[in-house]
Amino acid sequence: MSSELNVPVDPSTPACCSEPGTKGMDYRDWVRRSYLELVTSNHHSVQALSWRKLYLSRAKLKASSRTSALLSGFAMVAMVEVQLEVQYKYPQMLLIAFSACTTVLVAVHLFALLISTCILPNVEAVSNIHNLNSISESPHERMHPYIELAWGFSTVLGILLFLAEVVLLCWIKFLPVGSIARNETTNTEKHSSHAGWQSALVSTIIMVPVGLIFVVFTIHFYRSLVRHKTERHNREIEELHKLKVQLDGHDRAGNSSGGTWTCTGESDGAESNERAVYY
Repeated sequence: MSSELNVPVDPSTPACCSEPGTKGMDYRDWVRRSYLELVTSNHHSVQALSWRKLYLSRAKLKASSRTSALLSGFAMVAMVEVQLEVQYKYPQMLLIAFSACTTVLVAVHLFALLISTCILPNVEAVSNIHNLNSISESPHERMHPYIELAWGFSTVLGILLFLAEVVLLCWIKFLPVGSIARNETTNTEKHSSHAGWQSALVSTIIMVPVGLIFVVFTIHFYRSLVRHKTERHNREIEELHKLKVQLDGHDRAGNSSGGTWTCTGESDGAESNERAVYY
């Protein structure tokens, strides 16, 4: 018994395709497998993103609750403990500005504290469960606008109001100094110096650049954060696009090329011809 195998193969066909028994794979199969692995891992990527949002929301709620409780407490203590000089005639606009700023400051921080207190226990209850499928039970996605509102009130608006509160408190505390008529036992002395006015002015001059630096840093921080997220998403989209282009290009190359296998064998004087066309 003798056998003869003649297999003419198209030169454009990869070498691994001409050997059906090989365990390797060509570049087209590798690209297809990488794309399929990326698509099948999409579900886990979505879950990881959801958990990241959950932890970020929890961190924001905790930070806003601590900051709001601290600053609102300081504002209440400042309003209660401030001692107004009865003998000094304060400017009416100064007193109105101080009372309005203190009231708005306490109200803003208490509102942020209220949001954090209401949402944080529900988020904490889900984050402590070590189960990937429990992410859907957390209300952080639906309550996302309220979480961002509490974060903004506590860290941006609340801190700006607190800086203004410090400036107004300095004016109320130091302005009467050097301007009060003091009646002593034998003589009457009226101080005409402006030490208190100068002290309040210095505190204002210092606080104005601090407020500007705070605003500039806040804008720069959020712009940098948005730019980082945008670049990261762009890189992911470019990687997906490259995989898609490579996969489509090799699919078109595979469809346009073909080969012919011809197998001839002799057994006991019988001869048979087999021809197979593959794509």
